Amino acid sequence: MTTVSTPAKSRRSSKKEADDSGVFARRWFTPYLLIAPGALWLLIFFIIPLFSLGRLSLSSGGFSNYSSVISDNSTVIIRTFVYASIATVSAIIIGYPLAYVIATKGGRFKNMLLALVVLPFFVTYLVRTLSWKILLFDGGPVVSILHGIGVLNENQGILGSPFAVVAALTYNFLPFMVLPIYVSLEKMDRRLLEAAADLYSSPARAFRRVTLPLSLPGLFAGTLLTFIPAAGDFVNSELLGSERTVMIGNIIEKNFGKEFFRPELSALSFMLMAIILVGVIIYARILGTEDLA
Repeated sequence: MTTVSTPAKSRRSSKKEADDSGVFARRWFTPYLLIAPGALWLLIFFIIPLFSLGRLSLSSGGFSNYSSVISDNSTVIIRTFVYASIATVSAIIIGYPLAYVIATKGGRFKNMLLALVVLPFFVTYLVRTLSWKILLFDGGPVVSILHGIGVLNENQGILGSPFAVVAALTYNFLPFMVLPIYVSLEKMDRRLLEAAADLYSSPARAFRRVTLPLSLPGLFAGTLLTFIPAAGDFVNSELLGSERTVMIGNIIEKNFGKEFFRPELSALSFMLMAIILVGVIIYARILGTEDLA
């Protein structure tokens, strides 16, 4: 039996299609409205300052400013990235097992353990760094214990050493490593580990072939959140270090107010960001997480 569309049905169908197309036409801009505040924020507080910084770095000397800051601060540049790299690796060594235990063994104590991880953020960054200064000064508890067990001689101390700066960097940015790794491990399907066990895989092999690859996005994010601020930090080196632990951030912080140094310091800042960007791209390709980059 053949159904014949009446003119009334055709008009209703046409009207519905027109209404749907009208709604679509009115809503096409909704995604752009949602991203507009974030895009405006990035434009005002990132793109425009970055453009101004790049323009300032080329004034009063052009590209010679870059060669000057490299030749004058090569040791400081290398030291900065070495400190940031050691702090990042140390945060991985400490943070990955911690995140793994919380995600897999935490049980009903997960929330409490995560609260303990983020608890230092309830104290300002400056106070946390000053606390390390109290702990590590020559008459402090840490140095006294190390003197007592013979690790340090009586005339040796920790404050002002590279160890103090790197240890404080690791401590201050450790939660940024733990939380992304925890999120990746928490989302992992535990049935994959059960399947690996059913296929006679050892726990170590299951970790290497299942757990570690699935946690790479969190490891990648944690590395960025740790390395980038550590490379630009100047507070830890200023309060816990000495002249032999100066980092790029210290040079910029102390001299940027001086008009004469601004082009060269702008070049130094711009170069720091460029090196970090290239490093992030290389690191993403090594981990196979180019999409996250």
